[in-house]
Amino acid sequence: MSTSMLIEALAEHRRRGFEESRQEKHTSFNVPFHAHTDPSSSHSGRYSLMLRNRIYYGLKPFVPQFIRTAIRRKLAMRLRTQIGDVWPIMQGSERAPENWPGWPGNKKFAFVLTHDVESKVGLARCRSLMKLELDLGFCSSFNFIPEGSYRVPAELRQELTANGFEVGIHDLKHDGHLFSSRRKFTRRAARINAYAREWGASGVRSGFMLRNLDWLHDLDLQYDASTFDTDPFEPQPQGRHTIFPFWVPNPNGDSIGYQQRAINSSSSGYVELPYTLPQDFTLFVLLQEKTPEIWIRKLDWIAQHGGMALVDVHPDYLCFDNATATSREYPASHYKSFLDYVSQRYSGVFWNTTPRQVAQFCARVTQATRS
Repeated sequence: MSTSMLIEALAEHRRRGFEESRQEKHTSFNVPFHAHTDPSSSHSGRYSLMLRNRIYYGLKPFVPQFIRTAIRRKLAMRLRTQIGDVWPIMQGSERAPENWPGWPGNKKFAFVLTHDVESKVGLARCRSLMKLELDLGFCSSFNFIPEGSYRVPAELRQELTANGFEVGIHDLKHDGHLFSSRRKFTRRAARINAYAREWGASGVRSGFMLRNLDWLHDLDLQYDASTFDTDPFEPQPQGRHTIFPFWVPNPNGDSIGYQQRAINSSSSGYVELPYTLPQDFTLFVLLQEKTPEIWIRKLDWIAQHGGMALVDVHPDYLCFDNATATSREYPASHYKSFLDYVSQRYSGVFWNTTPRQVAQFCARVTQATRS
C-alpha cells in the first residue's frame, strides 16, 4: 500500500468517527456513574475494529517512526479543517449530570494531571517532570507499561508515591493488541491485575486509547482513563461527550451485591475518567501548536461549567533544559506556562488531585445515590 493510499484509508476512518460524534452529539447523555453504551461493543462494530487494528498494529513495527509521524501529521492537519464543531470543544458535553453534588471542598472544577510513559526516553524524564510539578505545587499520576520496552525501577515508583504522586498501569505491552480477542484479553487482564497488586496501582489506561468498556470489568481496579469527551484524532475516535467522570456498572452485578462490595472493586463496576483536554502529542507534535492557547481556552470552558479538566502529558515528548526539540518533541516551557496560568488564574478554586482520589470520590457518590 502506498503512503497516499494509507493516508486516504486513515482519513476515511477518522471522518466516519467524527461524523458519528456529530450524529450522537444531541442524543447522548452524560449522567455520571451510569454506563454509556460503548460504540464498539456491538458484534459487527467490535469485529470491524479488531480486524482493522490487527492489520494496522501488525504492520506498524515495519514502518519507520518518522514515516508514521509524517502520515499522522498530514492526516491531522487535514482533519482539523473539518472538525471545528466537535473539537476541541463539543457543545452539550458540559451539561451538569443529574444529582451531581459538586466537587469536594466546594471547588469550582477538578484539575487532573496524568502522564503515560511510553519509552526509555520518557522513563528517564519522569523525575524532571515530577520536579517541575512539585515546584509549582501540583500532583499527578504516572502510568507505566508493565511489559514494554523498559522496566520500571521500584525506586522510581516509591519516590513518586512518597512525593504524593500516583503510579498507574498503561496497557500491558502497548502494542495495540490488548483487545485483539476476548479470550486473549482475559489472560492479559490477569497479568495486569498482578502488576497492579505489585505496584499498588488503582487505575489503567490502554495504549492508543483503544478500549472495550465491557471487558474492563476483568480488571481489579478502581478506574479506567482510556476515553475522552471528544478527540477525532484517535484510532477509536468516538467520544463520550461529557466532561464529567461516570460510573460503569458490571452488567453481571446487582444493586444488592454492590452494597456489599468494596467501592474499589471492578466486580461491581468502575469509574471512567475521560480526558477532556487535548493530548500533548496531538497539539504540539501533530498540529505543531506553538503555545498552550488551546489548552487554556478549553480549560476556561471546563472551569465555567464545573467539570473535570484532565490532561495526558507524555514525558517522552517533553524537551527539558532549553535543549533543541526534535520533530517529536516540544518545549517543556509550554506545559509550565499552562500550569502557571491555572495556578494564577484559578488560585484556590480548583481541586488538583490524583485520578485515584477522583475515582474514590465518584464511587462514594455512586454508593450514596444507590443506597
